[in-house]
Amino acid sequence: MKKLNLIFLGPPGAGKGTVAKDVVERYGVPHISTGDMLRDAVSAGSELGKKVKSVMDSGQLVSDELLYDLVKDRLSRKDCNDGFILDGFPRNLDQAEDLDKILKELNLNLSGVIFLDVSEDEVVKRISNRRVCPKCSRVYNLISLKPKKDTICDDDGTPLIQREDDKAETVRKRYQIYIDKTSPLIKLYTERNQIVTIDASGTVDKVDEIVFNTLEELRQE
Repeated sequence: MKKLNLIFLGPPGAGKGTVAKDVVERYGVPHISTGDMLRDAVSAGSELGKKVKSVMDSGQLVSDELLYDLVKDRLSRKDCNDGFILDGFPRNLDQAEDLDKILKELNLNLSGVIFLDVSEDEVVKRISNRRVCPKCSRVYNLISLKPKKDTICDDDGTPLIQREDDKAETVRKRYQIYIDKTSPLIKLYTERNQIVTIDASGTVDKVDEIVFNTLEELRQE
């Protein structure tokens, strides 16, 4: 069986986090998101973590050079021996080239790129129906994860709110920015015959089924 060294791509609201969690549970590979990786590095207090903290404290963006070192360090850890899911890296062609170098240095091969494809309208519907409790931060969805009483938190009775980022107009902008930034990556991995596009507009169970079947095929190749 081949290792599952994966990249997950997908617009906001595609369900990457949910699917990745289910893949982690089934295959035991770590889900490595850029945000978590940065926070872990800072918490660890390593030399690399100190550099990240310095950059973040100054309000600057972490450079591609620093991300290169972070990703290489993370993928070299023992929990990645059987594979990994990269989420949030690469974000552009330069980072894709950096990932190629990292994988070569670590003597690893990319198993595949899973692109969870969802239409703009579906993303807007999913995200604009999110509601959050401002007190306990519990997240609801008026379509798929409704509170027992409309607009009231089940846990503490606080009126739910809609975050600015979740409003339809903002979601459309975020979707378009994502597609514009990601299209070169999709083209690159398509040309390399490494990408698998999955219709993520269905239920979580249906999407999981398609993803699991795809991963089983990748393990056999």
